[in-house]
Amino acid sequence: MNEVKVRNQYNKLADIYDVRWRNYIVNTLKFLHNWEEIAPQATVLDVACGTGEFERLLLDKNPTQKITGIDISEKMLTIARSKYQTYANVELYEGSVHSLHFINHSFDVVISANAFHYFDKPQIALAEMKRVLKPNGKLIILDWSKDYLICRICDWILQIFDPAHQKCYTQAELHQLLVSAGFNIYRATKFRFGMIWGLMAVTANPSNNS
Repeated sequence: MNEVKVRNQYNKLADIYDVRWRNYIVNTLKFLHNWEEIAPQATVLDVACGTGEFERLLLDKNPTQKITGIDISEKMLTIARSKYQTYANVELYEGSVHSLHFINHSFDVVISANAFHYFDKPQIALAEMKRVLKPNGKLIILDWSKDYLICRICDWILQIFDPAHQKCYTQAELHQLLVSAGFNIYRATKFRFGMIWGLMAVTANPSNNS
């Protein structure tokens, strides 16, 4: 099962993750934070929250934001919990995106940053995120985009050498997955920073017809 591989990889990386990937984390998560306005009263689910760096951005702006984070790696979560142990409005759980242990229509906003390429069952992941999202809520995804040549090359290399990596998508492929899962695309963009990283962001709303 791919989640076992992801868990093992990130348990090993947890202690050095924030330092090793500092530049990437700062650039991508700041973009995501600015991409879509998140109301201060919104309840937020951060899927694959890692060490909780996106939570820091949300709390810097709205210290009382109600945030729930879930991740497959208990060691990444240990670091995240150490950052927010004084915040009663932040809850962090170990768990799988393929089986979210929350009741239907629990969250105003569901976020997935830099993780979609690890999901080995993307249709199930999207169905679960839609299930826990309120009917008038929004899903925000940020991930690598295979529309960029270097990302296509990276995707090919990682599929050979990284047992945790599953697949990168083009913007069109991601949008098709979202539409098939019962979402309407609200807004979307592609961007890059540095020589390597080409990314895409999309905000989608649950379809009223599904």
